[in-house]
Order: sequence, then C-alpha cells, then structure tokens
Amino acid sequence: MNTFDLPAAGPPPRVRSLVHPGPVSPARIQSLQCAQGRHFRLALQPGLSLFDALVGPLAGAGVHSASVSLLGGYLDGVDYCFAGPDPSGRSLAAYCQPVQAGRAYLIFGNAMLGKGADGQPLVHCHAALRTEAGDIRGGHLLPTSCRVGWQPITALVTALDGFELRAIFDPETNLPLFQPRETSPHD
Repeated sequence: MNTFDLPAAGPPPRVRSLVHPGPVSPARIQSLQCAQGRHFRLALQPGLSLFDALVGPLAGAGVHSASVSLLGGYLDGVDYCFAGPDPSGRSLAAYCQPVQAGRAYLIFGNAMLGKGADGQPLVHCHAALRTEAGDIRGGHLLPTSCRVGWQPITALVTALDGFELRAIFDPETNLPLFQPRETSPHD
C-alpha cells in the first residue's frame, strides 16, 4: 500500500453540528470588501493596555475597523477567559469568569477592531500564551486589563476602509457579534 491508498474502513465520522437557539439566518456569512487596503506595522507600547496600544495609534491614522495579528511579546498581567456551555441556556456558549494569568509571553494572537453597539471602539482578541510557570494557555484576552510588557509588541494591521465592523445583536446566537456595515464618507 502506498501513502495515498486508504484502507476500507467505512465512511468517515460525521462532523459535529452545533445548533444555536435562534432562527437560522439564510446568509451564513456576512461580508463586504474594500476597494483598497492599508497595512500598518505597529509597535504596541510598553505599559499601555492592549486596548489603548491599538486603538490610540490606529484612530490617529483614521482607522476604526481593522484585522490585527499580534506577533508575540511579553505582557505584564493577563486576564483571559474561554467559552463553555451557557448555564442559562440563552446561548450555546458563554465566557467563563476571567482567569488571571499574571505575566505571560504572548505567543501569537489575532484581534479585530470595530465598534460596540454604542459606537465606541471595541477590541476582540484571541491569543495563545505561555505563563511564567511554562504552561500554555489561550482564549479571549480582556484587552483593557492586559498590559504590554517591558518591550513593544509588534502588530500587523489591515485597515478595513470603506466599511466598519459593528458589534450587533445576532438573533441566531443570542449574542452580539461583529458584523460588517457600509459607512459613508462622513462616518
């Protein structure tokens, strides 16, 4: 048997499906595109929260919605959480109480910058971390309480010019989710 021959073992296992509590949207993916994009390399400054280190410089460049890759670096004080079954049953999943990981090395992370329902900046960030004890952890970082450590953290940013990401209530999941929205030049 060569490496491309598969033994006859029957059909592959069925993929697990998660069913949200609300009505299924006929459009599974909400998307918009930009005619052009701007790319930035930021040095997130030591001592600032991840939120302030991202939102301030990007707002100064006229960026209010973006995709961000965090390339690694030290964090002084990390609070994160992860999703599990929602005990209330209102949604499929809910975040746990924040976990305080102390100082940690950010291995890699991805963040989205957009606006909350109130129109204020909102950063949603998931990352993998190595704690001071050497444990690998990951989840949803709380950007306002995680602080950039003793040296800058490099962030690669793609500005989403021409539309915004806005956290809007999604009836299918019963949660606010970032959704793309058209903007006008005056926004």
